[in-house]
Amino acid sequence: MAKEKKLVESITARDEDFAQWYTDVVREAKLCDYSGVKGCLNYLPNGYAIWENIQSNLDKRFKETGVENVYLPVLIPESLLQKEKDHIEGFAPEVAWVTHGGTEELQERFCIRPTSETLFCDVWSKTVQSYRDLPKVWNQWCSVLRWEKTTRPFLRSREFLWQEGHTIHATYEEAEERTLLMRDVYKNFVEEDLAIPLVTGKKTPSEKFAGAQDTYTIEALMHDGKALQSGTSHFFGNAFADAFDIKYSDKNNELHSVYETSWGLSTRIIGAIIMVHGDDSGLVLPPHIAPVQTRVVPIAQHKEGVLEKAEELLANLKAAGYRVEIDKSEKSPGWKFSEQEMLGIPTRIEIGPKDIENNQVVVVRRDTREKIVVSLEEITEKLTEILETIQKDMYRKAKAFLDSHIHTVLTMEDMVKTAQEETGFIKAMWCGDEACEETIKEQTGGVTSRCIPEEEEHLSDVCVCCGKPAKHMVYWGKAY
Repeated sequence: MAKEKKLVESITARDEDFAQWYTDVVREAKLCDYSGVKGCLNYLPNGYAIWENIQSNLDKRFKETGVENVYLPVLIPESLLQKEKDHIEGFAPEVAWVTHGGTEELQERFCIRPTSETLFCDVWSKTVQSYRDLPKVWNQWCSVLRWEKTTRPFLRSREFLWQEGHTIHATYEEAEERTLLMRDVYKNFVEEDLAIPLVTGKKTPSEKFAGAQDTYTIEALMHDGKALQSGTSHFFGNAFADAFDIKYSDKNNELHSVYETSWGLSTRIIGAIIMVHGDDSGLVLPPHIAPVQTRVVPIAQHKEGVLEKAEELLANLKAAGYRVEIDKSEKSPGWKFSEQEMLGIPTRIEIGPKDIENNQVVVVRRDTREKIVVSLEEITEKLTEILETIQKDMYRKAKAFLDSHIHTVLTMEDMVKTAQEETGFIKAMWCGDEACEETIKEQTGGVTSRCIPEEEEHLSDVCVCCGKPAKHMVYWGKAY
């Protein structure tokens, strides 16, 4: 019996020590581990398979909006990076430099890409000439390197996987429309496929991306009450275009600057999946992106006909299009159940001698552990219904948690008290002054502005911090 409890016992209780629980789940589910390079991860099969499904689902959504995939170099010449002043200043502390090629010192340093706006602009400055060349709606799936001082699996590492979309357009309106469209693509993907509810809006000037005119964000709330910036879409205006002299001639042969956007989502979203849905038994994966949607577990497999029937069931489920596997190891049923739960596989299907006799199987939901008896003839159709119910129930549960952890404050006293006593988002009015953001951060122990929502509520007439006339309602919170 002790052996059967081993997997669960190796995980710290989530509400006892959330940080340790997270580390334990990542380790026990074999998602990733640290490599020999400090701050860089080895993405193991279980973790990388989740990323592959995220990539597949999101890439399909991108292409439905006209996005084309490309791949640009990992190295950026220093002279190229220096062309956009605000951009390089924002990234300078995180840049890693290549100074030697073999044994020879390079005449010019190369940075390992922290992001690729400058590379894309360099290509476009040489290839875009006419309005007929526009728009360019490109994306690349790649890794980037940022020399972070503190790291944590998926949430913050020096090298991480992501996609970075970059576009240029003839008009301000078209570029702004693309910026908002990609924010909505992210929002729909995260809510529909990852079952994670969001707060969305525009970043304050102090929180926007280096070099951007506007940054739009999707913010998720983790189980410990901290926010996680889960995807961003940036409107650059002409800043990069002017720095790189990207101009096009219109139908009247007059020259104009282009308008640019960029947008990205990274492997930190895997951290969000873990922290929003996981429990004391391990991962709970949404069926839409789970690498394995169901695991067949034969019960008393040594008995005649059980393993054969389980294999037949496996083949039928595969033929029906499910992502399915079988556990026919010599481990005890309790151990198999515990392992399936640890990995977050949305369902398991138990089949033993009595089930075969009754022409049925038992489907067990990972999220609620509800047991559902289904006939063998109906299982290939019924499983779709069960998986979709799980997907929707996971979203509803997470949405209820989010809604119950949004607080409204009108005074600085209440802001400080709420930050000390509660977790989650705090709604409060703001005057637009960065000094008030800093004051709030200092007095609350780390609460920062998360976003200005699209539909702002009028909570009061004055700023929560200084009492001057308010310009915006802001979502605030402590964040990863």
